[in-house]
Amino acid sequence: METEKNISPNITLSVVMPAYNEEAHIKDNLLETSKILSSFLHRYEIIAVNDGSSDSTWQLIREASDADSHITATGYNDNHGKGFAITTGIKAARGRYIAFLDSDLELSPALLKKFMKQMKDDDADIVIGSKLHPESKLDYPPLRRMMSYSYYVMLRMLFNLGIHDTQTGIKLFKSEVIKPIAENLTINGYAFDIEILVAAHKQGYKISEAPIALNYSRDDLSNGRRIKFRDIWKVFTDTIAIRKKY
Repeated sequence: METEKNISPNITLSVVMPAYNEEAHIKDNLLETSKILSSFLHRYEIIAVNDGSSDSTWQLIREASDADSHITATGYNDNHGKGFAITTGIKAARGRYIAFLDSDLELSPALLKKFMKQMKDDDADIVIGSKLHPESKLDYPPLRRMMSYSYYVMLRMLFNLGIHDTQTGIKLFKSEVIKPIAENLTINGYAFDIEILVAAHKQGYKISEAPIALNYSRDDLSNGRRIKFRDIWKVFTDTIAIRKKY
């Protein structure tokens, strides 16, 4: 599958939204994202990346793209993982700023307005959402809170990044920062965020953490548990691989 259309290169913000088997909500969520972004931006694009879904996600992404000229449909036939999907989106992005946003919209696209302001105020190169920020508002199971904190402790020991949460699914980058880093990523799964942030830290880029509001739905039993033990194990082994690389 190839990118289906080109948008004007004069774009302020590109929002990359990876999707894997998200047929229940993907079309509505893409259109809702565009509606929210249009409330504070005139020049933006949404790059929806189908990560080899086995359901109707790809068709629904194309329908959203047909309905809204700000949405670009792209993707591929085989599932490669979230990191690969986002890297694909980065390559297609043409905005001065590039954001990643989970397509389930547990995190509102409206946060990006605050992220852009914080990037300017903090003179930061990267702004990341943090569940562990003291001002964050979370509807989040205690077990998941414990896992997030435990992972923070592990990352602190391995990398000493000086940040608290690498895995929250909303991040904002200057284009000139993220594009070269994305070219050299080796992790395709959930731990790709860590590799990006470690690489940015090593290169001296300033990373700022921002509060979020999160309505957690990934363990909704009507859809099955989306984060499984094998996913957690994969994050662990990929994290060790990143430690060895850097």
